[in-house]
Amino acid sequence: MRLHHRLATILVAAASLLTLPARAAEGFAPDVPGAADHPLIKRFNGSWLAGQRVSDWDAAAVPAAPEFQKADKYKFKDLIELEGKITRLLYVAPRGKSALEVWRNYEQALNAAGFKKRFACERDCSDLYFAWSRQLDPTKGFTWAKGDLDTPTGSRYSLTSALSFDQGRMLVGTLGKPGQEATVLLYTSLAANATTGLVATYLQVVEPKAMATGQVTVDPAALQAGLAAEGRVTLTGLFFDTGKTELKPESKAQLDAMAELLKSQPALKAWIVGHTDNVGPFDANEKLSFARAQAVVAALTAAPYKVDGKRLTARGLASLAPLAGNGDDAGRARNRRVELVAQ
Repeated sequence: MRLHHRLATILVAAASLLTLPARAAEGFAPDVPGAADHPLIKRFNGSWLAGQRVSDWDAAAVPAAPEFQKADKYKFKDLIELEGKITRLLYVAPRGKSALEVWRNYEQALNAAGFKKRFACERDCSDLYFAWSRQLDPTKGFTWAKGDLDTPTGSRYSLTSALSFDQGRMLVGTLGKPGQEATVLLYTSLAANATTGLVATYLQVVEPKAMATGQVTVDPAALQAGLAAEGRVTLTGLFFDTGKTELKPESKAQLDAMAELLKSQPALKAWIVGHTDNVGPFDANEKLSFARAQAVVAALTAAPYKVDGKRLTARGLASLAPLAGNGDDAGRARNRRVELVAQ
């Protein structure tokens, strides 16, 4: 969806206009080659675009609120799981601009464009910063950012420390029409620390976008081989919307292959087992994983497949059997799955 065709471009105005020579005088490197502002949100005037990472389709998570788990204050109580086109940008504002000035300009421009705020943290945000950086690792080491942060005294800091808890502020919300909203996370802070005299801004925009399908074919023989080798096989062709239990239409190829396998192996009985990542309360994830497994059983026992229901049993294990760590998007994506397990 081209949201920028439906929304007005956001212009973020600074208190004074800075020219490119002024930026060069700050010692900033040129913008990362090929990088550009997101069409919806322009940079604070005079800022250096130090890094950009764009995923045409992927998963991301943002805090649902600045609330933390009782057992671990550096883990959020609830996260919003998102899928779609993800753009991540890192900016460094010109020296002499305060963190509050940069923040207020972004906030005012977003509000003027119809931004719907989910939450904002403007003071005492250090716990939020540490939970966000440790649980979600938004910058992933900033391997996609280029350059260094120079101080007036000649010291230098890597961009891996560009974001900090010092004067950190976060804003989360949506922009756009219902059903077409882009989810925006904005974080500003002093860049590394006060000695740099600089302000860093991290911007993440997740735009709703359908995943390209038909890229993988499902072979019933491959399912049988997986069962023979390990007694279970991950059903990568089953698709659900985030937090939902209804199978999406693009799951048909996987269901066809499962039905064909069960038809060719009349003695086979199987568990259909749902799994989740560890985001959110365990009880809710257990119910979600079980309901998704039930949805698969229901689809296979109904027309046109009509598999005998006595051959399939649904179970939900939530996050009890992960395939990968839950510390990043890639690991959480692997852990959200449904498996076919031979009884």
